[in-house]
Amino acid sequence: MEWLNKMMDAIDYIEMNMERTIGIEDIAKAACSSHFHFQRMFHMLTGFTVAEYIRNRKLTLAAQELAISSNIRVIDVALKYGYDSPESFAKAFRRAHGIAPSAAREPGAKLKAFPRISFHISLKGDKDMDYKIIEKEAFKVIGKSIRVSTKDGENLKSIPEFWSECNADGTSDKLYAISDKKIMFGICMDFEENMEQFSYMVAVEHTDNPGSASFEIREIPAASWAIFTSTGPMPGAIQDVWARIFQEWFPATGFEHANGPELEVYLPGDAAAKDYKCEVWIPVVKK
Repeated sequence: MEWLNKMMDAIDYIEMNMERTIGIEDIAKAACSSHFHFQRMFHMLTGFTVAEYIRNRKLTLAAQELAISSNIRVIDVALKYGYDSPESFAKAFRRAHGIAPSAAREPGAKLKAFPRISFHISLKGDKDMDYKIIEKEAFKVIGKSIRVSTKDGENLKSIPEFWSECNADGTSDKLYAISDKKIMFGICMDFEENMEQFSYMVAVEHTDNPGSASFEIREIPAASWAIFTSTGPMPGAIQDVWARIFQEWFPATGFEHANGPELEVYLPGDAAAKDYKCEVWIPVVKK
C-alpha cells in the first residue's frame, strides 16, 4: 500500500540522518504527509512519539560504538548524536541502558538494543469500521483540563485516572448540571509532539449558566469530522477504537488528520455497561 511505502521512506530518512538534528517537518515530508498527521500516525502505530523513537535509536547506536571501540571518547559520541554535554548524554544513556557510558566498554556489559521499526500490513477483516463525515461550525466548550504525557503510553493511564478524579470530586456532576445537551466531552488538544505531551479536557458545550464561572472555556474550531462509534465498557472500548482509527481506517482511506482537537463524545448511560455507546470525533481533510 502507498501509505506503507511512505512510512518506510520516513524511517529510511530518520536512519540516514541519525548524526544530525532531524526536523519533524523533514521527516513528514519524506512520508508526503503533514507533520501533525505523521506524528499522530506514528505514535498510534508504534506506541512511541517520533522524538522518543529517534532518541532511543541514537542511544542504541551510541552504545554500540562505545562497546566496540576503546579509542573513541565518550564526549565525541555524545556530540555525534546530538548531546551538548557529557552530563546530558550520561543521564540519557543511564536511563536507556542502566549503566554509565564508560561502563559500556567493560567486558560483559549488558546493553539494551532498540531496533529499527519496520511497518507491515495486518489484514484482519474481522470487523467493519463504520463512520460518518459531518461538517460542524466552531463551538465553545467549558470544563477542566490537565497536561498529559504520551511517553511510554502514560496517557492511557493518566486520562482514565483524571476521569475518576473528576467523577469523585464533583467536577463531572457540576459540568453535567450546566449542560443543556447532557453530553460530556473528553478533548485532546494543544499537542506538542516534540515535548511528548498534550492537554486533555473534560468538558461540556459552553452555556451562560451561572455555575460555569469556575471552569475553563475553550473554542473548538470549525472542521470536517470523521465520527466513529465505540460500543462497550470504558475505557477499554474507546481505546480500541482509537487504535483502529490510526492502524486501519486512516491507511485504508483518502483522509488525513486536519491538525486540530480530537473529541471523545460521551452520551448518557452506564459507561461500564457492555452495550454503552460513545463516539470518537477526528478532524480530517481529504488528501
